[in-house]
Amino acid sequence: MSSAVPGSLLAAFAHPDDAELWAGATLALHARCAAVTIVVPHRDDLRDAEACKGATVLGAELRQVPRLDHATMQQVLLEAEPDVVITHPLNDVHPEHRAVAATVLAAVPEPRIATGRPSRFYTCDTYNSLTLDGPVRADVIVDATATFDTKMAALREHVSQPIEQHFGPMAENLGRLWGARIGTRYAEAFTAVPILGCLPSAAHL
Repeated sequence: MSSAVPGSLLAAFAHPDDAELWAGATLALHARCAAVTIVVPHRDDLRDAEACKGATVLGAELRQVPRLDHATMQQVLLEAEPDVVITHPLNDVHPEHRAVAATVLAAVPEPRIATGRPSRFYTCDTYNSLTLDGPVRADVIVDATATFDTKMAALREHVSQPIEQHFGPMAENLGRLWGARIGTRYAEAFTAVPILGCLPSAAHL
């Protein structure tokens, strides 16, 4: 069993606003007591600046890389030695999300063997909680009520994106849906993925 104190967390995503949209409240909650790093590829000056602002609101460190390929992801994992990794669903409806998820999963085994970390791997939610194979299967639903306003504030830093018209309402709807399933106002959903055939028990994400 892991300790009662959350360990460091690394979230790797395809786009500058993905961390906020799919896991922002959980990242903000985790950042209250442990280091959180967000890894995304560079886009352009505007979107990179928005990503920096969003990460700051969440209380996370942002690491922007030229591209999120296998070698880069392995290097990041070896340097950061996170206890927990979060990325997109492997069967996400968005092709760029699927590509990043596959890259992250493929990069995990060697760092795990070399450092013992990460010990836990999760995928997050997606558009209307629907993957190519059907609804997201949530192994863990995190009560996000306390930090949901922080999530939305961070998401609104991405002013170049249709936040108010599209992503914001979807985030609200998903947050309320998952919250209703555990009896809270807002929540975020995650699916555990085995690392080298192991799914360790955990007292937290």
